[in-house]
Amino acid sequence: MKKVLFALSFLAIASLFVGCKSEKKSSDKPTKVTVMIYSEYIDPAMLQDFEAKTGYKLQLELYEAQEEMISKLQTVGTAQYDVVIASDVVIQQMIHLGLIGKIDTNKIPNRVNVASQFKNPSYDPTNDYTLPYLWGTTGILYRDPSIDPMNVSYSLLFDANNTKGNFSLLEESRSMLSMALQAKGFDANSTSKTEINQAVDYILQAKKDPHFLGFDGSVGGKDKVLSKMDWAAIVFNGEAMAAIDEDSTLQFAIPIEGSFMWVDAMTLSSKAPNVDGAYAFMNYILDAQIGAQLARYINYATPNKASLEVLETEFTENRVINPTEEEIKRMVFLKDPGDAARLFDEAWTIVKTR
Repeated sequence: MKKVLFALSFLAIASLFVGCKSEKKSSDKPTKVTVMIYSEYIDPAMLQDFEAKTGYKLQLELYEAQEEMISKLQTVGTAQYDVVIASDVVIQQMIHLGLIGKIDTNKIPNRVNVASQFKNPSYDPTNDYTLPYLWGTTGILYRDPSIDPMNVSYSLLFDANNTKGNFSLLEESRSMLSMALQAKGFDANSTSKTEINQAVDYILQAKKDPHFLGFDGSVGGKDKVLSKMDWAAIVFNGEAMAAIDEDSTLQFAIPIEGSFMWVDAMTLSSKAPNVDGAYAFMNYILDAQIGAQLARYINYATPNKASLEVLETEFTENRVINPTEEEIKRMVFLKDPGDAARLFDEAWTIVKTR
């Protein structure tokens, strides 16, 4: 009887142990994918659709500027996020800081949908760290249909004699400094301390204008123009298109002195707790139909060649979303400044504190 009791006890304990182990294994399986992303940068309907198709709940952690995003990753830690949507200009910095890791593209079959011009980009020449999300431009959103958007100059904002109302500048250091460099006739990718200092002086000159209302993220600038608090603001073209959809009297211009194009990319957080979920998200975004849905909702151009076949001509020929050849010739892609990043950091500190 003691042997029977012992055997039953052993089986009961063993069963309990196995049950606990099985329960632990089940609870350890990630159930969500956490994506760090710009605000208003995904169709809300995709959250439920992604969960229905993959079984993962999609959790968004929002930011407004690249500097804020990098600061969060360094402060909170990369283990809090699975995917980080980052602009091309900060990719190399994020690699050097160890904030993002290499992507196993074999786990992302829809990678074949990436258009050739977005493969092997200068910010990720081996395609090890990024897959494109959306691409776009940066320009001036303004309220005056009498001004031809093909002939707009930065002097509308930087020269007090030409400003026609309140305006906001963009709350992103590299972007704003590069535009000021172009406004002064310099290369947007200049690393000359003298030229960067002149760009700083030009922004400080604009700050002295009583019409200057401050620095805003692209969404904030768009909202101020829509509410008529601002006459003009520097914004991304997606926000500009959203504003024009609400108020057809608004215009968007790529200044004649130039601007820059950019690609926002999907990256894998270096300590992502749910790598498989991260790959599921990337593959989802690169689906032809989903890519088209994302582009339509956000009003940005898609790097997905399969999505281009789905999108309507009205969308693909919209110059705010897809710039004309003339406008493209005015623009450049921003490059990693390397050691000169310090000059831009110092310059932005001066801009914000004076």
